[in-house]
Amino acid sequence: MTWTSRNGIEIRDLVPAELRRHWVEQGLCPDRPVYDLFVERVRAHPDREAVVDGDVVLGYSDLDDAVRRVAAALSAEGFGEGDIIGIRMPNGWRMVVAELAVAAIGAVALPYPDGSGTQDTRSLLGRSRAAAGIFTDPADAEVAAALPTVRRAFLFDDLDSGTDWHPPVLEPEAPVRVLVTSGSQSEPKMIAYSHNAMAGGRANYVREISGDEPMRALVLMKLSSGYGSLVTHVSIAALGATVVLQHGFDAAEALRAVTRHRPTHLFGVPTMLRRLAEHPSEPGEDLSSLRAVVSSAAPLSDVTARACTRRFGTRVITIYGSSDGINCHTALTGTGNGSGTGIPDPEVAEIRVVDELGRDVGPGDAGEIWARGPMTPLSYVADPGLDQRYRTRGGWVRSGDLGVLDELGRLHVLGRVENVVSRGGFKISPAEVERELAAHPDVVDVACVPVPDEELGERMCACVSQAAGSAELSLSDVTEFLEGERGLERRKLPEFLLRLPELPLAPTGKVCRRTVTALAADHVAAGQPAMSSTSSRP
Repeated sequence: MTWTSRNGIEIRDLVPAELRRHWVEQGLCPDRPVYDLFVERVRAHPDREAVVDGDVVLGYSDLDDAVRRVAAALSAEGFGEGDIIGIRMPNGWRMVVAELAVAAIGAVALPYPDGSGTQDTRSLLGRSRAAAGIFTDPADAEVAAALPTVRRAFLFDDLDSGTDWHPPVLEPEAPVRVLVTSGSQSEPKMIAYSHNAMAGGRANYVREISGDEPMRALVLMKLSSGYGSLVTHVSIAALGATVVLQHGFDAAEALRAVTRHRPTHLFGVPTMLRRLAEHPSEPGEDLSSLRAVVSSAAPLSDVTARACTRRFGTRVITIYGSSDGINCHTALTGTGNGSGTGIPDPEVAEIRVVDELGRDVGPGDAGEIWARGPMTPLSYVADPGLDQRYRTRGGWVRSGDLGVLDELGRLHVLGRVENVVSRGGFKISPAEVERELAAHPDVVDVACVPVPDEELGERMCACVSQAAGSAELSLSDVTEFLEGERGLERRKLPEFLLRLPELPLAPTGKVCRRTVTALAADHVAAGQPAMSSTSSRP
């Protein structure tokens, strides 16, 4: 199947059609559009809380009313099937409404993280040929409106129509959401997921984590992230859960939210969970509602896992996964005692470990992790090169991760095949930062590399050689240039700077990243301070 947007973007399904049909026949995918599933939840429990956003609480019926008003407004402006619509706004009920409304009219949602930079808006909406954008910040709308394919850039609060509207009949294998991840590419990757993959495979792993009883989930990560995609289309539309949201991460507020809203599950990245575990208790604190604390987006250390177990008095579940279509979690095996990242669930994604020729390796042997199953996405958006690189003819997703399946079938992840910086669970593409910093007139060569950090796992160090006779650059010079002149988002800025007469080269003539990384680590260990304006980023 190939879906083509009205602006000429083709999204192909790279999984064989007979496999998709098999997963539907096995009951692993619902074979229904996301909004249809949501309406079923509305009818089943109209008064159940759907979204808790501070003092704003929307029941399922209230949420549907808001979704229908936004969907009617979008439809009245001529948007619907065949359109890709960007969404950039902070966590909250508005984000959930926008995502569901875009799904309801048959368009494809492209949520991406909010922030002060313009680079992501220009790159993502430009490359996807988005037809519209929905924002809360007028500055974002202004940038989007200037792009050639964007017909309208809406402010969310202006999208409100009481006109009669009826949802269209949609194909469940059509795309509904694009997940964005920086990975190791020079620009963020965009991965298209169908209604069936979101409400099927992705919902299957959340259902396994949540158990048989209705879930109340406190979600600390951004809804626009791959990890955050478990909220709107999955936890709400497919599973009928209650989701408690915070606009930004604050450890004290998150712990108060547990006491106040009584969630059964808490979802966050390891850095957040470590800060929660270390935060002192307040009078009246009550964490007894929690049945599980769930970690993903970066490796969870044993130290942090034990601290969470002590602090919350409940089980800790780790998820190994990526926006590209990989998933394995420890809901069944638990953490520790050599369990790795758990046992792969074929109802979500079958996992193989293969050698350089794509042949399965034996138990205990290392290889690249491949995955395929009901959660497998359609393909990458506007980048056939990524499809060639990371997808196989049979629909398998190549993770780019090294791993081992042990004799008990448990998956152990050994590390990345390619270079990426994982800062507190957020993946930063060194290539993207290098590209922008290379535009500085005084920079001759640049390599951005990860350096170890006890709190966040990794931070980024920019290693540069400068033009002869130029004034020495400071870290503030570099970050001001990247953010102010190049529009790079603050969360992507390097936090250390290492100046070298020239960057060391490998025999191939390319920069030797292993040597540069070692030099950067020594430089930071010697006491180079992190950039104060960015070291407190969540």
